[in-house]
Order: sequence, then structure tokens, then C-alpha cells
Amino acid sequence: MDSNKIFDLKVIARILALAKPYKKAFIVSAILACALSILGPIRPMLIQKAVDIHIMSMDIDGLSRISLILLLVLLGESLSRYFFMYVSNWLGQSIIRDLRIRVFNHITQLKLRFYDLTPIGRLNTRTINDIEAINSIFTQGIVTILSDILTIVLVLYFMFGEDVILSLLTLSSLPLMFISTYIFQKNIRSATKKVRDNIAKMNAFLQEYITGIHIVQVFVKDKQIIADFDVINRKHKAAHIETIWYYSIFFPVVELLIAISVGVILWYGGKQIVEQSSVSLGHIISFILYIHLLFRPIRQLADKFGTLQTGIIASERVFDVLDSQAVISNDGNRVARDIKGDIVFDHVNFTYDGKKQVLNDISFEVNAGETIAFVGATGAGKSSIINILSRFYEVKSGNITIDGFPIEQYELDSLRKHIGIVLQDVFLFSGTIYENISLKDESISLDEVIKSAKLVGVHGMIERLPGGYNFEVGERGLTLSLGQRQLIALVRALVYNPKVLILDEATSSIDTESELLIQKATETLVKGRTSIIIAHRLSTIQHADKILVLDKGSVVEWGSPSELLAKDSGWYKQLYETQFKLQTLD
Repeated sequence: MDSNKIFDLKVIARILALAKPYKKAFIVSAILACALSILGPIRPMLIQKAVDIHIMSMDIDGLSRISLILLLVLLGESLSRYFFMYVSNWLGQSIIRDLRIRVFNHITQLKLRFYDLTPIGRLNTRTINDIEAINSIFTQGIVTILSDILTIVLVLYFMFGEDVILSLLTLSSLPLMFISTYIFQKNIRSATKKVRDNIAKMNAFLQEYITGIHIVQVFVKDKQIIADFDVINRKHKAAHIETIWYYSIFFPVVELLIAISVGVILWYGGKQIVEQSSVSLGHIISFILYIHLLFRPIRQLADKFGTLQTGIIASERVFDVLDSQAVISNDGNRVARDIKGDIVFDHVNFTYDGKKQVLNDISFEVNAGETIAFVGATGAGKSSIINILSRFYEVKSGNITIDGFPIEQYELDSLRKHIGIVLQDVFLFSGTIYENISLKDESISLDEVIKSAKLVGVHGMIERLPGGYNFEVGERGLTLSLGQRQLIALVRALVYNPKVLILDEATSSIDTESELLIQKATETLVKGRTSIIIAHRLSTIQHADKILVLDKGSVVEWGSPSELLAKDSGWYKQLYETQFKLQTLD
């Protein structure tokens, strides 16, 4: 969207489409807004008649009747305003609730590459702050702007119906009002956009550095980080001050123009009364009231346009996320109900960014129930292979099949349910151990979790924790040791009973005692499953049926452990002998 535009009709149309499920509430709020527009201009007309017809003629009965009518109009206006505020806010909150669910559902389907390039704090801003701003479009934006425009039209109609000359005098300062409003709208949009941009930057900064606070403290970088945050915070403040400056200029200008109009009416009207012309006291009073009824919505229009622009800017950001095409295609219709686990990679090439090749012509085959181990230096491409097998990323060329069918033919959720992954850096959610193992799947009972924990050999460890399976693990599971988290992740993998099991360097960063427990648990898990193990410690993969040695994204060796060790100058043999010597020195 062009930043010079006041608003984009396509974006507004898309925003209004969000209200389609709540059409009745939208119509009711529009009717109530129209009622407020009609009832407001009636009051000055009634006051004018009360003064000129009943007060000037000492008609007490007539004054009582018109006062009662005025009271009923005020009561109707108050009730209409109450119901309008309630219905419009209910409508706005209902829409943003639906939109948040829609956005969250969409971002959970995005490719991991999207998250590689997008700060999490920015997504937080889109899902929380920006969607909240959309609420104002329905409570203070489109409907109320149309209501204010209708109010202006009706006020002008009543004014010109009473006195053309007084009306023209009242409108004499209106061109200055429109010029001021246009300038304000144009500048407030630019300032508002700066505020939203800086909020997103601030959220992204906080998300990143609070998550990595231990690194900040270990390397004593807190002063540097505080200085960097101060720069972002100052820019955010400056953007806010800019919006305040525009408001502080605009509203006094409006009040000055109102005062000028009132002064002109008093001068001209008073002069006409003294000269005993057709202008009456009631006319002067009603026109002073009309001035406020006319200028107030014009002044509010500028403010509401600012609110509308804020909502539109926020909407554009949210729609940018929703329009992101970085979604793994889910066109497959094959449901993997009971796969065996035969895996074939056939001349697979892969790149993360479309430029640098990460996997080069990878080909290998694993039969159902076999265990294959990936070995290689950091960056060799081991984790990339399991990422594309689970379709977290798409291959550049080549084919991957499971049980003879390309993985693209499988329905995505169905495919992933049969692939269990235990990563080196285990992520646990806030909640209990039971909830982290079952992932709140109501079909998995506590008895099933306990049974799986006993098979893995960690039931005793869990029972010793305060509360046992109801122990609260805390955010990211930091109340547990790394080894405990790994063991819980193994139980989680077992309870879902995958046909293909992936262990990504599960014992690379833990103590020897935990490693022995995990190795024993791993032996239980791999039985009857096609297993893929990534490990730096070669001692953990001696039971593997096949070993794939990778270097710079290419396969350099392939075979059983005994076959690879039998090679005189093979890569695997060199790695094995090097690690064996290091272990001997330890």
C-alpha cells in the first residue's frame, strides 16, 4: 500500500469481509449509529422553538411539552449510544478472536524457512498488537465515520433550512478546517506507521535477547544490549512524540476555528436583533449549538481517520502474514494408516535459500525395521535429511519415497504422525510431565504414558519428582536436567508409536550416566521401527544396520559398521580411530 494514500479501498473491503459471520450485529451497529446522527441535530431545533415560540410568548404548557420531547430525544440518544458501544465492541472483539485463531492456524502451517527469516517477536506483534488494533476499525472507525458524515449532512440541512446567511457565515471557516484535516490525516498516517514499525522491532528485540539472556550474562554484554535497546526505545518514543505533536497542533486549530465561527454568529446575530431583523434569539442559540454539532464530528473525523489508518496499517501487516505462500503444500490424498517404513532417497538435492546447495545427489535405501546412522562433521547435511523427510522443507529435485510412494502423495499430518523425532535440544512446554508426553491428546491416558515410561526405563525417575507425572516442568522445561528432558522426549516418541524414529544427536551434550540410560531407552525404541540416528559419538551407533557418512552435503561412504571399518583409509574408520584414541586419553 502506498504510504501517501489516506486509505486503501481493497484493504477496507477485506476488513469488512471479516464481519460477514456477524452481519446482524454489523447492521444493528450501523442502524444505531444512524439513530445517533439523526437525534443529535434535533436538539438545537427543539431548543430554538422552545425559546422563540414558547419562552418569548410565555407559553408554559407549550414549553413543558417541548421540554418533554427534548427529554425523550436525550433519553433515546443515551440509549442508542449505550447499545451502539456495546454492539460495536462485541462485534470487534468477536472478529479479532476469529482472526487470531485464523492467523495462529496459518503460522503453524508455515515452512520452517519462514521462521528462519522472520523474528518471533514480529509474529507476536502481528498476532497480538496488530490484531487488537483492528478492533478499533469497528468500534471507532468505519461505522462511526459514516455516522459523523451523516451528522454533518443533517446539521447542514437544518442550518440552511433556518437561515441561509447565518449558515454561510458559520461555514466561512470550514475551508481552513478541511485543509487542516487533510494535512493532519496525511501526516498522522506516516507517524502511526513509524510507531507500528518500532513496536515490532522492540518486540523482536525483547524476544531474542530475553530468550538468550544466559549468553548475555555469561559474556557480560548486558550494557551493550541495554544500549541497543535504548536506541530502539528512543526511536519508538520519537515516533510517538511525532503523533502527539500533530494532535497538539490540530485540536487547538479546530477549537480556534470553532471560536471564530461562534464569534461571527454572535456579532452578526446580535447586530440583526438590535436592528430588529428576522434573526431571533432562538436562531442564535441554535446556531451556536449547530456549530458544535458540525465541528465536533469534523474534528472527530480527523481523529477517527487516524484510528482507522492505524487499524488499516495493522490489517495490512496481518494480511501480509495470511497471504504468505510459505506453506508446505498439502495436496496428498494418501492416508498413512499403517506404513511399514521402507525409505528411499533417490538423487535428492536440497537448498534452504535457493542458492547454496546443502544436499548434493543424496541416494540411499533403508528397509523397514532397519537402523541407519548418519555420521559427519557439523554442517555436513545430516539434519537437513531428516528435515526434508518430515517435509519441514521441500526438496529442490529428486524423490523421497516411503513404502514406495512419494512423500508428497501422503496427507501431511498423516505422514508426520508416523515419524517420531527426538532432537538434541529438547523443547518442553509449560505444564506437567504428563501433558508434555501426551501433548494434551485426550486419547492418550495416564496409564499409557506410565506404560511407555516403564518400557523406556524412566518411570522411577519421574516418580521421584515432586508430584510425579504432575510435576510442573516450567517454561522450556528448564526445571529439569538436559538428560531428564531427553528421556521424557523418548517417552513422548514411544507413546505416539511412530513407524519411523529419528534421534538427532540425542546424547551429544549429556553426562555419561544419562547417556547410558538414553542408550538403553533407545534400544527399546528402535525395536520393530525404521530408525535414523544422528550422532557424533560413534560408540552409540554400533548397533546400526547401515551407516551413511556425509561430507559437505554429499555421501562419501555407505555400508554396515563392519564394512566401513574394514576399509583401509575410509572416512568412517578415520573418525572411529580418532574418537577411540580420545576416549583412551580421557
